[in-house]
Amino acid sequence: MNPNTRACVAYVAACLISQRRGSAVYDYSQSRHISIGGAVSPTNVSVYDYERSAHFTGSGSGDSFNLYDYGGGHHVQLQINGNQFSGYDYGTSSHFSGNVSGGSVSLYDYGASSYFNYSL
Repeated sequence: MNPNTRACVAYVAACLISQRRGSAVYDYSQSRHISIGGAVSPTNVSVYDYERSAHFTGSGSGDSFNLYDYGGGHHVQLQINGNQFSGYDYGTSSHFSGNVSGGSVSLYDYGASSYFNYSL
């Protein structure tokens, strides 16, 4: 998964699960903040990745979301289950999964075979 797509997924998952909002996520793998902001609700996602100048949007039913990454030009599917999430990135044809604890996000990218950590 593209690092910015991964950051957007982490941001959306953190907002949905923790009910927190922020103007960026800190990506520990890159040791830097990635500016992301916008509205996230149980039925609608409309965020903006300022680094790529790209929208990351979609709709859902509270636990299942169909999202579109305009920066990468592909769909992302996201499922929420309690404090855990999972999904599929159509841009890289790879699954991902993770969990949220407070403002901390741990995401496993099956395409990269690695864990990535973020904070909101």
